[in-house]
Amino acid sequence: MGILYDDLVIIGPSEKEGDPRVITVNCPDKTGLGCDLCRIILFFGLSIVRVDVSTDGKWCYIVFWVIGKSTTRWSSLQDRLSAACPSCSSASGFSYFQLRPPKPPDVFLLNFCCYDRKGLLHDVTEVLCELELTIKKVKVSTTPDGRVMDLFFITDNRELLHTKKRQEDAHNHLKTVLGDAMISCDISMVGPEITACSQTSTLLPSAIIREIFGSNIEDEPPCELPQVSGNISITMDNSLSPAHTLVQIVCQDHKGLLYDMMRTLKDYNIKISYGRLTTKPRRNCEVDLFIMQADGKKVVDPSKQNALCSRLQMELLRPIRVAVVSRGPDAELLVANPVELSGKGRPLVFFDITHALKMLNVCIFSAEIGRHMIGDREWEVYRILLDEGDGLLVPRKKIEEGVWKMLMGWE
Repeated sequence: MGILYDDLVIIGPSEKEGDPRVITVNCPDKTGLGCDLCRIILFFGLSIVRVDVSTDGKWCYIVFWVIGKSTTRWSSLQDRLSAACPSCSSASGFSYFQLRPPKPPDVFLLNFCCYDRKGLLHDVTEVLCELELTIKKVKVSTTPDGRVMDLFFITDNRELLHTKKRQEDAHNHLKTVLGDAMISCDISMVGPEITACSQTSTLLPSAIIREIFGSNIEDEPPCELPQVSGNISITMDNSLSPAHTLVQIVCQDHKGLLYDMMRTLKDYNIKISYGRLTTKPRRNCEVDLFIMQADGKKVVDPSKQNALCSRLQMELLRPIRVAVVSRGPDAELLVANPVELSGKGRPLVFFDITHALKMLNVCIFSAEIGRHMIGDREWEVYRILLDEGDGLLVPRKKIEEGVWKMLMGWE
């Protein structure tokens, strides 16, 4: 008999307050499954402290030890993780597996107007995250009379935003947070032409690319930030297993660390057969991964080994780029993160950006999110024009550091 849908993902209670919860995933395997699961866990704001992975190529067993919050929606997390697993059914007593073909999500336009106040954009973003709505693109502007016009292109992880009840629920949540500041709010499904336009990558001006990445995308960005420790060790060994390449990584922990590893391996079409991640004191992390190529062979080609090690090193050293630059008399915050080859972006980036700015008491005049081809990769770029008013009281370097630390989970 096939395994029941409810048994694909089991979330156990913590033994005592503050202890990790254990998430057990037991389902058919597919390349990139670990990345998909880690992305969801990151979206729900959980910290992964330990992971064990085992698979025979057809069936996988993954155990996550995670630290949640008092507000964590565990039942919703279980539903999302289960939906990410390849489906499993039984027919005539024999199990068979079926990869659910990815269906492009419907895109909705959230159009609302309200009176401006400090922290407004973060409060709105927080509501959208709580509702499990993913922000695809944003256009925010402030009018001279103090009104804010917000356009959010969003998708619904629950796939219910086309219903009146779900739209009313979103409206009521926003009204509760914004109160009398909210002037109008409308949610509508956009047509295929607008959907395609909202998801299309465009070219970014070369001047902005240099401000984010320096003269070369592989180089360190021009800004001086408290980056991840440069003591990253990545080694590959083909002598310990007859069928697998062992990848050993020792590095500094950060928010989304396992996701950054998994998305890199997924983009390289690398399969993980066995793996273990453990976090150590002082934010150190040790990872052992037994991997193979899509053809079932080891990674023995030196050029492929070097390419994979270099990409992992870059993604772990600086998974997100942050810079504050001058725009005439004003300042603009630039944040960029790579998009997976599957088209999925990093969760909660806009949430963390607006949260950091709110904590720093820095107001936002306008904001845009767009996708751009930079080099040979697609990047999600956030452009935030800061409202300096009578003069920006917070030093720009402090803004860079504050946003960077929030994104890395070091706040």
